[in-house]
Amino acid sequence: MANLDKDAVVAAFTAAYKKANGKAPSIESKSGWYSVDGGKNVRLAQLHEMTESLVSGSPDITSKNEKKKTSKSEAKAAAKPAQKKTHSKKSGFSVKDFWAEKLNAETPGAIVPR
Repeated sequence: MANLDKDAVVAAFTAAYKKANGKAPSIESKSGWYSVDGGKNVRLAQLHEMTESLVSGSPDITSKNEKKKTSKSEAKAAAKPAQKKTHSKKSGFSVKDFWAEKLNAETPGAIVPR
């Protein structure tokens, strides 16, 4: 792989992102890692690949990640009420009550442990 010019890659990505999404991206760089709009940190080569995918007309990779996050959170939110319904039925058995009855049966007047 040829050495990539940081400024050229960032400028090309900014132009492609602006053309695809209608707004300029917020790119933060730190120690060779780049974060686009607060998303996942990527290397310069991955930023170059994202530029090529934007130019070719495919959807933005960061948008795909955001869609996955929202779909996962929606799936979790939908699954939680179903779990509560299945756990709401209780059998009426309590270990604490069972132990208290057992102690009273074996030695009347015994104090239940904490």
